Amino acid sequence: MTTRVANSPRERLIRWFFFACAAVSVLTTLGIILALVGDAARFFRVTGTTLMGIAPEQTVTFTQFFLGETWAPAIRPVQFGVLPLIAGTLTVMVGSALVALPLGLATAIYLSEYASSSVRSVLKPLLEVLAGVPTVVYGIFALIYITPALKTFIPQLGTFNALSASLMVGIMIIPMVSSISEDAMSAVPDSLRQAGYGLGATKFDVSTGIVIPAAISGIASSFILALSRAIGETMIVVVAAGATPKLVNPLLPNAYLESIQTMTAAMIQLGVGDIAAQGPAYRSLFAIGLTLFVITLAMNFVSNLIAQHYRESYE
Repeated sequence: MTTRVANSPRERLIRWFFFACAAVSVLTTLGIILALVGDAARFFRVTGTTLMGIAPEQTVTFTQFFLGETWAPAIRPVQFGVLPLIAGTLTVMVGSALVALPLGLATAIYLSEYASSSVRSVLKPLLEVLAGVPTVVYGIFALIYITPALKTFIPQLGTFNALSASLMVGIMIIPMVSSISEDAMSAVPDSLRQAGYGLGATKFDVSTGIVIPAAISGIASSFILALSRAIGETMIVVVAAGATPKLVNPLLPNAYLESIQTMTAAMIQLGVGDIAAQGPAYRSLFAIGLTLFVITLAMNFVSNLIAQHYRESYE
C-alpha cells in the first residue's frame, strides 16, 4: 500500500518538483562560482596572459593584488592592491562583532533561561523584525542620526566613518546571533539544568556553567554566521562608511574615526562607475568577489568544524 502511494503520479510529481528546487539552488551557486573564477582568471597575469591571450599590461600579478597597499583602479597610475579593502572589511567586522556578540548572547540567555514563555513569544519575533529592515535604512539612519550623535562625544569623528557603520551592522546581526544561540540553548535537556539546581547552583550558574558550554557548538556557529553576514554587508557601509580605501589597523580605535572602504563597497563602486567593461578595473570586480567568497567560505568551513567538534547528542 505504502509503495503504491509512493510511486503514484502525484507523489512522483512532488518529488521531482522538490528535486528541481534543490537543483536550481545548486546550479545557481555553481554558476556564480564559475563566473567569478572565469573573469577573475582574466584579471591575473599568470592566467590572463597565457590562457586568455590578454596583453600583460591589462593584467595584474598575484603579488600586486594581494600584497599591494594602494587601491586606485581609476586613477593613473592605476593600482590594484586589495589590502586596504580587506582592512576596511575587517574593521567593520571587528566593530560589529563587539556590538553583536555580547548583546546577542545576553539576549539569547535571557530568552532561553529567564524569560517566561509568554514573554519569549512576544520578544523573539519583535527582535527578529530587525533582520527584516532593509539595510539601506540602517545606513541612512547611521549617517543622519548616529554620526551626529556620536560627534557630540567624539568631535574628530568624520561624516563618513567606520564607527557608525560598525554599530549599525552590529545591530543588524544581533537577531542572527540571539535567535540561533537561543535555539541551541533551548535544545539543551532540562535534566542538565535540574542536575545543576540539585547541586545548589543559581540560575546564573546554570546558565553560564551548564547551558552555554552544552550549547557551545550552536553558539559558535551563530557567531561565525553573523560575522560572515557582516563581512558581506554592502548598503550600510556604502552609505555610512564612505568610499576611501585606506590601510588601517582594525584593532586600533583611530581606524573607526575615518572613512574607509570595504570590499563590497568597492565592488559597488566598480559596478556602477565609468570604467571600461573589458579593462582590468572591470575584471578586478570579479577578483574582489572571488576573494570575498573564499573568505566567507573559509569562515563557514571553520563554523562546521567547530560545530562538529563540540556537538553534543542527547537522548
